[in-house]
Amino acid sequence: MPRALYFNDQVTVGFVRTGDVLEFASLDPKQGVIFYTLDQNPSRHPRIERQDHCLQCHQSGATLGVPGLLVRSITPDSKGVPVASAGGFVTDHQSALKERWGGWYVSGTAGNQSHMGNMVALDSDTPVSHENVTDLHSFFDTGAYLTPHSDIVALMTFEHETQMANLLTRVGWEARMAMAENRAMNQSFQEPEGQIRPSTQRRVDSAVEELLEYMLFSGEAKLTAPVVGTSGFAEEFAKQSVRDSKGRSLRDFDLQTRLFRYPCSFLIYSDAFDSLPDIAKNRLYQRLYDVLSGKETGPRFAQLSSTDRRAILEILRETKKNLPAYWKA
Repeated sequence: MPRALYFNDQVTVGFVRTGDVLEFASLDPKQGVIFYTLDQNPSRHPRIERQDHCLQCHQSGATLGVPGLLVRSITPDSKGVPVASAGGFVTDHQSALKERWGGWYVSGTAGNQSHMGNMVALDSDTPVSHENVTDLHSFFDTGAYLTPHSDIVALMTFEHETQMANLLTRVGWEARMAMAENRAMNQSFQEPEGQIRPSTQRRVDSAVEELLEYMLFSGEAKLTAPVVGTSGFAEEFAKQSVRDSKGRSLRDFDLQTRLFRYPCSFLIYSDAFDSLPDIAKNRLYQRLYDVLSGKETGPRFAQLSSTDRRAILEILRETKKNLPAYWKA
């Protein structure tokens, strides 16, 4: 039976039709993703239980060393078992489409762009691919699930969100550990308690820089043909947005040459972003402003045109609470 995932900005629910439990992964603003199960046996009183054993896979190099989520792409055999010799990928918005969604059902079209969705290897050397599928009923009983779709746009959004959440968690962890060591060093050398040591600032700045690049879609895989979903996910997702006076939102999709029309992660509005320690959040705001105002024009942000930068800056000025005063100047 296929495993279905249902997600929003903070919670992912996993459901297998014949499974014993529902699986929950909830993004804690400081600690990262926390995992729970809910027993589905009707003879027992339902109880949500925390499941730390999930961290055996969900706190690793693939999740940047913090409790997080990942989207894997593998080559499955006819029983859904990964073909080990074929390898696999952990994917996000920087991954080429040809590496994505192995082991996943995918509904939607992507023109002549190939991907690994709906693919089964008859043997390790003979993969059979099914692309541009708009109806999944020939693969499994779609009526057994809340939706018959596995929308390609939803999958692309989920990929972006998982790695963005992992980076937010890691920056928070890194900053809190750095500040704890900073306090110990200041105490050891009998220096002012609030003094930020240069090594502490460098450590935080390095983590922030990686987050900055990802949230501005640096290195995003370019689309060479339009992507179209099947479920109406794109329209529903956009309705949840905070819009500026011109009707623009960071949840507006592009889907012609890139994922979002205004390439800055919508998770900037999340509790995980707002809960970043001040030393990290202040640095991130400053670097984000440097890029969007045009002060930073290096090749790492070449994907952003001057029009993109101006639009994102204007959107955030009107819709993001508690911006530093210099953003309003």
